[in-house]
Amino acid sequence: MAGNWKMYKTPSETTAFFGEFNALVADASGQEVVICPPYVSIPAAVAATAGTRIEIGGENLHWEKEGAYTGEIAGGMLVDAGAKWVIIGHSERRQYFGETDETVLKRTVAALGHGLKPNVCVGEHLAEREAGKTNDVLVGQIQGGLAGLSAEQFAQVTIAYEPVWAIGTGKTATSEIASDAHQVIRAEIAKMFGEAAAAAVRILYGGSVKPANVKELMAQDEIDGALVGGASLKPDSFAAIVKFNK
Repeated sequence: MAGNWKMYKTPSETTAFFGEFNALVADASGQEVVICPPYVSIPAAVAATAGTRIEIGGENLHWEKEGAYTGEIAGGMLVDAGAKWVIIGHSERRQYFGETDETVLKRTVAALGHGLKPNVCVGEHLAEREAGKTNDVLVGQIQGGLAGLSAEQFAQVTIAYEPVWAIGTGKTATSEIASDAHQVIRAEIAKMFGEAAAAAVRILYGGSVKPANVKELMAQDEIDGALVGGASLKPDSFAAIVKFNK
């Protein structure tokens, strides 16, 4: 269960969040819990979760180790700040900041080189779904974003299926739509990395996940977790998502 905070929460707000959230999920078991705050709030999140099973990640990283890339952040910086995960290829990065399958692959390789666990996002726009191109889009993004990884590298990768039309819109893919997309992703991974890798990889669903719909989504065999946006910003709502099976 991963939370993507996007451009929300200052360091002090981050500390306050975990002051509530930690106690709410103290009895949760069977799930990995990851929260990816803004870069400036990573140290506060790491400090506030010390001694817990909650892990912290970044929302992006540059593929170079360092350099003249004003406004970017390197993998080594995330690691030194205490991050263990990183989101790569989120639809908002693709939409607003020119992210491509090529740069997703470069970032993924960089993350792995720094020992970070990449959460690679894929997903189609509404027009692509309505045109019947969902499968083609997902296959293309998987191929372009993961091509050339070794089996050992891929074993560290988590995938997030995020239908763009369901992100921040209040619309949620039905559990059947989400499951079908996850099957397409898993089948392509089997072709690229083998059946064992396809069975082992965790594929998360992201797109307006809430306490009210998480149980139905998680009931699908193909769905291994959730990448949560807005509902991860409130301690009680994200705790309810983490503990959906209690």
